[in-house]
Amino acid sequence: MDSIKWIWQYIRPYRLQLFFALILIILASFISILYPLLGGKVIDLVVYQNKASLLVPILLIMIVSTLFRTLFRYCYQLLFERVGQNSLFQIREDLYKKLQALDFDFFNHTRVGDIMARMTGDTDAVRHFVSWVIYNILENLLLFIFAIGIMMTIDWKLTLALVAITPFIAILTVMMSQKAQPAFYEIRESFARLNSMVEENISGNRVVKAFAREEYEMQKFHEHNLDFKKRNLDSAEVSKKYLPVLDSLAGTLVIITLVFGGYLVMKGQMSLGDLVAFNGFLWMLNGPMRMSGWLINDVQRFIASSFKIRDMLQTEAKIPLHAEKSAHAIEGYVEFKNVSFHFEDDPTTDVLKNISLQAEPGQTIAILGETGAGKSTLVNLICRFYDPTSGQVLIDGEDARTWHVRELRQHIATVMQDIFLFSDTIEGNIAFGAPDASMEDVRRMARIADADHFIETMPESYDTIVGERGVGLSGGQKQRISLARALLKQPSILILDDTTSAVDMETEVKIQDELKKITHKTTTFIIAHRISSVKNADEILILRHGEIIERGNHAELLRKQGYYYEIYHKQLGTEVGTDGTE
Repeated sequence: MDSIKWIWQYIRPYRLQLFFALILIILASFISILYPLLGGKVIDLVVYQNKASLLVPILLIMIVSTLFRTLFRYCYQLLFERVGQNSLFQIREDLYKKLQALDFDFFNHTRVGDIMARMTGDTDAVRHFVSWVIYNILENLLLFIFAIGIMMTIDWKLTLALVAITPFIAILTVMMSQKAQPAFYEIRESFARLNSMVEENISGNRVVKAFAREEYEMQKFHEHNLDFKKRNLDSAEVSKKYLPVLDSLAGTLVIITLVFGGYLVMKGQMSLGDLVAFNGFLWMLNGPMRMSGWLINDVQRFIASSFKIRDMLQTEAKIPLHAEKSAHAIEGYVEFKNVSFHFEDDPTTDVLKNISLQAEPGQTIAILGETGAGKSTLVNLICRFYDPTSGQVLIDGEDARTWHVRELRQHIATVMQDIFLFSDTIEGNIAFGAPDASMEDVRRMARIADADHFIETMPESYDTIVGERGVGLSGGQKQRISLARALLKQPSILILDDTTSAVDMETEVKIQDELKKITHKTTTFIIAHRISSVKNADEILILRHGEIIERGNHAELLRKQGYYYEIYHKQLGTEVGTDGTE
């Protein structure tokens, strides 16, 4: 019932269309009962009573009623399909809107294939239920009820003999439903795993080919595909067990009608025309009984799919969108006050421990440390990709949790370590965060990021379409386009997460010189492994296991002769004095 209540909210706006479709179903079902009745009249009146003059009128009524029934069926099928497509459209809109509202935590724990399965296969199962299953249930139910009602008026004894089969069919249908639901749920889960595996292989196809692991990946796919086939065969086993029995029970209706009905005709308790009419009504009993198993399968498929869709729609983001304070203007003051953080699925491991720092507009804060020290996590707290588990991150003196998330991020630009470019033009990628920017501004930021010269050498310059995820571009080229994208946003806070790791030293120096010209009012956070990237920062933080073990500017840290001193010496291969001189 939860699934029915849920889907009703999507079809409710079209309830007038559904009401009209229901009227047409009733009319079409009512017309259907005329055929057997008129067929019986032909036998009794035309054949046995020689009233040949009635034959043509009866045939005309049958022809006209057939045309109307066909028209009515066409109309209500069209209406249900329209309602199904409209509902599907809105469900997909809601799912995609929910995807945009969910935060990193959801995507960290949800497979891409599972999300795609919900957006495609699951939504189509819902559309099929609305567009086809609902009207078939109504149609078959009405035909069954109308047929029983008319047959009772013709001969109640034969009708009861036929109806005696229905309890067995009802019991089998319930049993089949109980078996089918978990089977369809397993099919859906297996399909999601198969989707995830294929998506992962496509995204990582270069790694697969580089390591010549095609055979291994094909074997992996074979196992997932085999599992998907097995789940479908398990579902088929349920159908194989129950559907033949349901068909056999439905088939006994013909035997009962011929044997018991023939007996009543011979005894003179029933006319031959009535028996012919009865036989004509059999399809109205037989059809719904045979369809019940298939409809149950479709209903269970709908329930399994709707459960997964509803689960996603009901998922709440860990970072809520509502806020007390509007981020209409941010100057760029950032302060960490005793901040600690751990991921929800690993509460015993603190990624950050008691972090405190201050940054003012125009300052550059550099963060160094070993892999896994918590550098990226620290800057992610500024963007509110996560919230601290203890302590506070203050933006312009206000707790970041009081700011509206999306408005806050409008004033922050991040060049992430994992660079992503859309399958769009280079101009479109650079202007992603500032779609109204002029072409001159796009070019200016590309020049600052030292990207303009290689962009101009491309076939269509800034109109060149880059492949999915920027395939075809080098790592350094992608980094520079990503940097230009961040700079075009003109943020109050700029976060550069290992932004120039893939460019040569000469290019890095050129980019840093250009950045100084435009970031004198911007609070900049730089994560890097190269000393050359951070030596000019106002403050350098050294992280180890989530804790700040050293802090200060370049000269101060060299005088301490600690971790920073060691890294500096290893990278440059020079001896340094305690005063910071080389």
